[in-house]
Amino acid sequence: MKSDSRLEKVLTAGRFAVTAELGPPQNANAEAVRKKAQHCIGNVEAANITDNQTAIVRMSSIAAAAIAISCGVEPVVQMVCRDRNRIAMQSDILGAAALGVKNILCLSGDHQTFGNHPQAANVYDIDSMQLIAMVKAMRDDKIFLSGDPIKEHEPRLFIGAVENPFADPFEYRVMRLAKKVEAGADFIQTQCVFDIEKFAKWMETVVAEGLHERTYIMAGLTPVRSHRALQYMKTQVAGMSIPDELIKRMEAVEDKEQQKEEGVKICLEMIDHVRNIKGVSGIHLMPIGWESITPVILKRADLLPRPEV
Repeated sequence: MKSDSRLEKVLTAGRFAVTAELGPPQNANAEAVRKKAQHCIGNVEAANITDNQTAIVRMSSIAAAAIAISCGVEPVVQMVCRDRNRIAMQSDILGAAALGVKNILCLSGDHQTFGNHPQAANVYDIDSMQLIAMVKAMRDDKIFLSGDPIKEHEPRLFIGAVENPFADPFEYRVMRLAKKVEAGADFIQTQCVFDIEKFAKWMETVVAEGLHERTYIMAGLTPVRSHRALQYMKTQVAGMSIPDELIKRMEAVEDKEQQKEEGVKICLEMIDHVRNIKGVSGIHLMPIGWESITPVILKRADLLPRPEV
């Protein structure tokens, strides 16, 4: 085992894995993290703790991860390249591991102009590929990026990365995934899947290249609460592919509560689809501020109880 994390154990055992998102608050309220963690306990292998998501200041992902651990939830600490140089990143990786973190997700990060501090200087000292390779070197080779040795207690982390099967040019997406796998990504979480045909086509290329045998692919899924939310994602979020028929389907439901239920039904249908696609090893739920729906969806999808490993 590379990390001894539950997520790694479930995936290496060949079981269908489930992760979910847990967003830290825009304040210092630890109770807010504990409240969200309650929806994850026993329901998922691990919970992604986002890192200043959408370039908006939030509680530190590492601090929130420590709170999640105290609640009995295994975290996946997200780390973006936007806000730290390589010194701060390596320091935080050591700190996270010392606090009991066993999973890390390496991302570039949303550009600061999309957040509430557009004047902030971005860092991007290294990119996400280099971050993946850096964490792997710290774990496997016991060296810092400088080449200096980590003499003992190297960070034992299960390394994750993200991929967008829907961004253009589509034919290059599998090449980008291959680079992340080569850099050391143990698992991949994808962009939200609404366009199941395009996702299935991408997975065909992933399988054809044998990448599903070198990393674990987890399909990203988002339950939406309204047609407006779905329309916003289609028009305002880069790299999204949302068929018009899904928006029309949501629009046809006038009652707000019934729209939520329709959003859940769409998510359940997507789960059924991706579970039957060769090479998919699990799902990653991203309820976007609707963490309470996570156990509901998993129960209705017959994904509870989680397997013992």
